[in-house]
Amino acid sequence: MSQSDHPVTLYHNPRCTKSRQALAAVEQAGATDDVDVVRYLETPPSKGELEAIVAKLEDPVGKLVRREKWDELGVTAADVETADGVVAVLTAHPQLMERPLIVTADRAFIGRPTERVDEFLASRSH
Repeated sequence: MSQSDHPVTLYHNPRCTKSRQALAAVEQAGATDDVDVVRYLETPPSKGELEAIVAKLEDPVGKLVRREKWDELGVTAADVETADGVVAVLTAHPQLMERPLIVTADRAFIGRPTERVDEFLASRSH
């Protein structure tokens, strides 16, 4: 399924507690038919997909990059100060993408705290 098949894409890591909570919220809301769940470690977003996500991200762009293993990966704070830098880092190291990430046709946001996902789902059910 591509992003165009569903109005909402959830970039998901099943090993992440917050990401599992976001998926559970989608399931509880009965929205599974409207959400394309992408296991981004298995199917990383392309550079173009990342550029599109960053362009509509509601959060500060640097928040899209997790702060773990930077030393061993050679990532610095300067690398994630700009949209282009974030795209470059996540293209090279998709495991650093913050999750859960919710993307629609016109917005993208990080589902932390998980209440953000609940609020988003509630707003779509009206």
